[in-house]
Amino acid sequence: MKMKGCAESGGCPTDYVAVSVSALSLLLLLARSAFPFLFYKLSIPKGSAFWVPAMQILASINFLVSVVMSVNLIKIERRHWWQSCYFWAVWLEGPFGFGLLLSCRIVQVYHLYFIFVKKRLPPIRSHIFLPLALLPWVAGAALIHLKKPLNYRCQMSARWVTPMMVLHSVYVVAFVGLTRSIQHVNFRFDELKDLWRGVVVSTLSVVFWVVAYILNEIHEDVEWLRVGSRLLLAITTSIFILAFFTYSSSQPLLSQISLRKRECPRYESMGQALGIPNNGIQLQRQTTPVDCNDPLDKLLLNKSFRQSFMAFADSCLAGESVHFYEEVLELGELPTDDSVRRIYMARHIIQKYIVAGAPMEVNISHRTRQQILNSGDLAHPNLFKTALNELLQLIKTNLGRDYWSSMYYMKFKEAGAKANSHGDLESSMSVSWNVTPRLSYVHAADDPFHQNYLFKASDLTPSQQ
Repeated sequence: MKMKGCAESGGCPTDYVAVSVSALSLLLLLARSAFPFLFYKLSIPKGSAFWVPAMQILASINFLVSVVMSVNLIKIERRHWWQSCYFWAVWLEGPFGFGLLLSCRIVQVYHLYFIFVKKRLPPIRSHIFLPLALLPWVAGAALIHLKKPLNYRCQMSARWVTPMMVLHSVYVVAFVGLTRSIQHVNFRFDELKDLWRGVVVSTLSVVFWVVAYILNEIHEDVEWLRVGSRLLLAITTSIFILAFFTYSSSQPLLSQISLRKRECPRYESMGQALGIPNNGIQLQRQTTPVDCNDPLDKLLLNKSFRQSFMAFADSCLAGESVHFYEEVLELGELPTDDSVRRIYMARHIIQKYIVAGAPMEVNISHRTRQQILNSGDLAHPNLFKTALNELLQLIKTNLGRDYWSSMYYMKFKEAGAKANSHGDLESSMSVSWNVTPRLSYVHAADDPFHQNYLFKASDLTPSQQ
């Protein structure tokens, strides 16, 4: 009799086990999502790099809590509207739970498809595409709320369950299809692996939920089956939200940090993360002295001179053009047939320097900016050629004139004199130029592979803190 009572209204011993497992999974989800920012002191990104993963976390919480509430794991009296089956089992479990989770993943795959397969920026921004993807879920929930087909156990008849399972399956199939369309791309990080993991766990979850519903409908009078099935349902949902969540599609470098990895790769530039040879962080070996009578555009090709000039430009709060110049040089180090790495680097440069409101937005003409943003080939070797020419003219006109009378040039000249006397230019030119840490800052307003470089605040020099 006791089992029968708790099977109807909740509060069985196994129900409390299910609630405990659900609470633990929520804590692990929050810890996993917040750990990189708390432990490594990373700045919180902006744009879709922040809100798409944040929406996944919110949807996971909604989904798990709605399952706990709708299958009577907790013994409560439904006196208020927010305790009703339609609030938990329809709206939170549907559009704002499982539907939102899958829609976020579809948005991420949609962006990856356009950027790496079509080699262009997506025509529809994610904050517009996501509500469009959710519309069928909202329409279905509104129809169920209007028709009121749920019984006192928050269950629907087969006439209503069938179209809802079809809706779940259609989104899973769309997710699978979009993922298959990008499986040939040789991603540098874990995007594809995590997408396929999402496909597997979402497919298995839908299959399990269908089987659990059928068993409960056929053997409605078997109390232990009802109690056991909702225990497994809660545990399956807990595993689902933990396995489904990932940063890889929006912030692939961040996804490499987990609670199991106390140390992470130290990436201080996108070029270093992509393995670009002679990237902008490391000093290149110089075999000949620097002739300061050469044109400025030629001098900037020299790494030692460029570091000195960059430090001067940063001291004037006008270093964006020089940083842009250096990262375009790094892009030029990549082979033209290495389209994947070129796209990673090009997209990073666009979001850091080109888009309106970028943290290091450079001063280029509107026409040049639109040509880059509307480019049909993000891997094109001349993507930033016009912008680079415009910025070189600005550098020569403004910073180039003042640099020669600055202390930075004097320091560079002194280091060059030491190099000539010792015959070791590389070690003599290894001067601390106090380059701004803005070099390591990336802001991606709508970037499916947004990067935040991974290093602890304790690793910074006092001048950078």
